[in-house]
Amino acid sequence: MPQILVAEAGRIVDPSATAHYEGMHVYGSYDKNKPNDVKLKNWFTNSLDKMPGTNVVLLERQKKKGYPKCPHCQAETTKCHACGGDMRGTEEKGVDTRMATELISLAWAQAYDVAVLVSSDRDFVPVAEFLQTKGIKIVHGAFPPQGSQLSQKCWGNINLVKLMPSFERV
Repeated sequence: MPQILVAEAGRIVDPSATAHYEGMHVYGSYDKNKPNDVKLKNWFTNSLDKMPGTNVVLLERQKKKGYPKCPHCQAETTKCHACGGDMRGTEEKGVDTRMATELISLAWAQAYDVAVLVSSDRDFVPVAEFLQTKGIKIVHGAFPPQGSQLSQKCWGNINLVKLMPSFERV
């Protein structure tokens, strides 16, 4: 997958140049109480993290501090009326900040001149705008229509939906 993204980003940035894969930094979060998240964590740490040039940062999701509130009376609901379970969900803490810090620190170290950012989170718009003022090209790996605000602010974008068939293992 990273080689496909590098080739596509290179084609977008400068079709006459040769793009080189230098590394992939993958960030994510998981809920240890959800079986599918445990499978995802195992794939991240046992498969993805062992690929050449790949660095994986995976953080455990945290319980939300507050409980959901009734939209009418604003009373907190602490337990499910059906099963008695805790009504607080989980949230990721620190993944976006780590990604932004890494993008800026690697740019500061002049480690790259083009980055492919795969996220739909518009919180990355200021990072993309800042880096581009410093001559770094940010290419957005997008799943349209999600992330359209980020796509608009990046130097270019890759439609990942169209590339999905090329990611499949033969």
